[in-house]
Amino acid sequence: MSSESKKVAGAILIILPTVMIGGVSVLTLLIGSPEYMQNQLRQDLWRAGHAHAGVFLILTLIALRYVDEAALSERSRWFVRLSIPSAAILLPVAFFFSVLKADAREPNPMIYLAYVGAVVLAAGVIVLGIGLVKRPRV
Repeated sequence: MSSESKKVAGAILIILPTVMIGGVSVLTLLIGSPEYMQNQLRQDLWRAGHAHAGVFLILTLIALRYVDEAALSERSRWFVRLSIPSAAILLPVAFFFSVLKADAREPNPMIYLAYVGAVVLAAGVIVLGIGLVKRPRV
């Protein structure tokens, strides 16, 4: 693994506990907030935001193990290294901030960041996949 990928992996491992803190905060809301429990949309989007953050950060760590082996330019490698964790930020932000108000009955326009995050994620994994397929066989 290159030193660049190790630095990104280190940053991801340092950031990962924030997802755990988010899980505790959702649990706290489930136990102690009647307003949270009365809003199914908010529960669903906050749960989705929390889950997507964790899964995409783990996916980042997995992708970092492959990015240096892919037939990619250094610029493309950096794109892959940063696109997947960017999605781990963009999607949860979209889910959380689109229903900040306890009485929200539909997401506000912040939800559209989820589409941006999905495109960024798809681009990153496709670039990595192409680089791995193009890699000469040893």
